[in-house]
Amino acid sequence: MQYRKLGNSGLDVSVIGHGTWGMGNDFFGDVDDDAAIRAVHASLDGGVNLVDTSPGYGLDFESEKLVGRALKGRRDKVIIATKLGVLRLHGCYIRCLNPVIMRIELERSLKHMQTDYIDLYQIHWPDYNNSIDAALEELVKMRDEGKIRTIGVSNFSVEQIQNAINIADIASVQPQLSVLSRNAIESGVIPFCAEKNVGVLAYGPLGGGILTGKITSKPTGGENEKRANFYPYYDEPMWSKVQELLGVFKGIADMRGASVASVAINWALAQPGMTCALLGSSKPSTAEANVKAADWSMSADEVDTIEAAYKRIFD
Repeated sequence: MQYRKLGNSGLDVSVIGHGTWGMGNDFFGDVDDDAAIRAVHASLDGGVNLVDTSPGYGLDFESEKLVGRALKGRRDKVIIATKLGVLRLHGCYIRCLNPVIMRIELERSLKHMQTDYIDLYQIHWPDYNNSIDAALEELVKMRDEGKIRTIGVSNFSVEQIQNAINIADIASVQPQLSVLSRNAIESGVIPFCAEKNVGVLAYGPLGGGILTGKITSKPTGGENEKRANFYPYYDEPMWSKVQELLGVFKGIADMRGASVASVAINWALAQPGMTCALLGSSKPSTAEANVKAADWSMSADEVDTIEAAYKRIFD
């Protein structure tokens, strides 16, 4: 496993992080709790030291609760990254950065994950009905109290990130990033983070699974399978274009003796400013496969090959 500094936090994080969105059991299909816990253990055994979660993953905090169960006896070996500011009410996602509610969220997350502190506490999404400045100031108080170690934000613009640096000296930003979703680069977020020494934890580097090369049709797994509503890659004309790009990935994978998924992961990790790719896995075999992506790094020529193919296919 490779490790990189998480901004100015002093923390060394694995380049592969264990994402737990799927463990909420209401977005990526049905999940077996025991298998999901074994998947976390498989990641940790492979050198992963960062687990990212959120109280918004699951209608009843399922993801955070499973993380708490999975980390029993291993808490001191793991960097827990969770979030606040997104509530689940009657099945809906509600953004809320009211400082009073933030305090309730903090105590609830500590209880769910059976820990006395959170290593990285992140604002999940901006909330334009409450003061983001006041929310950041509240996070600073939490940090001063020792309840959290470092502060991060997620889905913030460059301007919002600069404001967060000014107020809370944030350690990291969490944007969506994959070869198919490049807004974090094109909007300047990741280059700005590199300039300001802010860590980047990228979610979605596998495009909801389509960049594994293993999905042969649009996911339809019942009411708990909703990824096709979030990721726009499963309908035409995007579907056919992605399949063509995956052919290029397979060529690189075959030369490397690696998986197609690891090519997608290494493309993300090769972007300047990147710290960690968050990869969801609810099965031990998937977690073990994700860990192997850290066994090699993409060359500049391989990045250029992918970029040329992307421009030919998508421009």
